Amino acid sequence: MRIENSFEVPRGPEEVWALLLDVPRMAPCMPGAELLEVVDDQNWRGKVTVRMGPVSLSYAGTVVMEERDDVGRRAVISATGTETRGKGTAQARVTSHLEQSEHGGTRVAIEADLTLSGAVAQFGRGMIADVSRRLTDEFARCLETRFGAASEEPSRAAPPVGGLRLGLWAFLRAWGRFFGRVWRSIIRPFR
Repeated sequence: MRIENSFEVPRGPEEVWALLLDVPRMAPCMPGAELLEVVDDQNWRGKVTVRMGPVSLSYAGTVVMEERDDVGRRAVISATGTETRGKGTAQARVTSHLEQSEHGGTRVAIEADLTLSGAVAQFGRGMIADVSRRLTDEFARCLETRFGAASEEPSRAAPPVGGLRLGLWAFLRAWGRFFGRVWRSIIRPFR
């Protein structure tokens, strides 16, 4: 499954790039993430907890920086994880690219190729895309606050992203898309 997201930060690309590459400082910004070990400059171990409606999923795994282009401000990371209380797995290859935005800040574009198995695979693409968008929005808000706290150490893991409200919102959006398609298929023959 391919998911694309983007966000803007009101800081220059050089400043944003430097902060994004500081994994120990940025890991707490990812909702539900906890950095467990810094293996080296390109390898990390951690865990992530995400709630989708009534289901809470926890994964333990590794993250590897496969490519890093400081001039082009582009990075490719791969992450693999296994459910801590199940048999599911998650694999992601994430490409991030930074560029100057027209408003003077930085636009961060993210493309992720996801492969999921287990309990999370039962959720539809629409719901997973909605959860991904929410996670990206929370990450962007945290990133902005990190610029204000440049000298502080990372405090703790971010709390898991949220439960019933998030699941209900994603379900309602998916339901709306479904009825929109049905409605268009009913109306189309009469045009």
